[in-house]
Amino acid sequence: MTFSTDSFKPDLTERIARARADLRMGVAIVVCDGKTAGLVCAAEVLTSERLASLSGTHAVLAITNHRAATLKVTAYDGDLARVILPKGANIAWVRAMADPAGDLRNPMKGPFKTARDSSAKVHRAGIALTKAARLLPACIVVALDDGPAFAVKHDLTQLDADAALATDLSQLDPIISAKLPLDVSEAGRLHIFRPKDGGEEHYAVEIGAPSRAASVLTRLHSACFTGDLLGSLKCDCGPQLRNAMAQMGAEGAGVLVYLNQEGRGIGLTNKMRAYSLQDQGFDTVEANHRLGFADDERDFRIGAEILHKLGFSQVRLLTNNPAKVAKLESSGLKVTEQVPLKVGENRHNAAYLATKATKSGHIL
Repeated sequence: MTFSTDSFKPDLTERIARARADLRMGVAIVVCDGKTAGLVCAAEVLTSERLASLSGTHAVLAITNHRAATLKVTAYDGDLARVILPKGANIAWVRAMADPAGDLRNPMKGPFKTARDSSAKVHRAGIALTKAARLLPACIVVALDDGPAFAVKHDLTQLDADAALATDLSQLDPIISAKLPLDVSEAGRLHIFRPKDGGEEHYAVEIGAPSRAASVLTRLHSACFTGDLLGSLKCDCGPQLRNAMAQMGAEGAGVLVYLNQEGRGIGLTNKMRAYSLQDQGFDTVEANHRLGFADDERDFRIGAEILHKLGFSQVRLLTNNPAKVAKLESSGLKVTEQVPLKVGENRHNAAYLATKATKSGHIL
């Protein structure tokens, strides 16, 4: 049996997914930017053995500007800093630089030497990929003389830096929908959407039979395992979810778009890391920054694309977050009304809600 030469060769989307999976498992990848190339290893899952193999190289630890600010490192590249690994740096040093869990116990990690010459695009791509892998946004990067040859020799995934940094929305394919009777309405239907890039699936729940010609009551809800499922009192997510569905049921029609973007897009593990930092006295934004993340890493374009694919062009959006309104409108949806969703405040989340209002612009 014969096959076309390139029949089973991964395309660019598949190669990015492979690179993301490799990093998550602790396998290095090679990132190229023209003639410049680097070996990239995710700091969080790097092993002592692999770190030892980098002995004698000019390795740097790439961290975001947010993490750099915590460590008092100047981010000469603007959005990131390249910290030169000191002689004798071990795995404990790497992890302490990437993970803020022990910052208060060991506040002085420096002094640091940083690299600031040449392009930082390979390092920027490495950070973007570790974020996409739901790991801490930090990676070890070692310059390579011949990236493609190194990748072939060591059987490593090779990726172009521009591809890793592209911000185009992955194609979303509708997979299946089926009737789903709900407490709020027996006329429920669940739609499953799968991104082409191998990322997490997202869902849409139709309640009743919402008209495509009218402005539909809509909620873009980011997954919250702790709040939605466990009834956590640290946030208002669970009450918002249930109240939104109740309002749709009362009106007889609505759409809940459930986005698998836990923890404002940083994943459940990193969300728990942020909670641990909140136990040390930091607010939710400060905790995200100490981890190396932005205030909010979510992509609301996904929700807009799902609504488009379902045939909706205008919505009454259940939200307290003006950023959601702006993102939907910039994605071609008309938001005819911002419907407040002010529920779920308690003594455990009062400070969290205050931070959302003062630092994230939520209207509470």
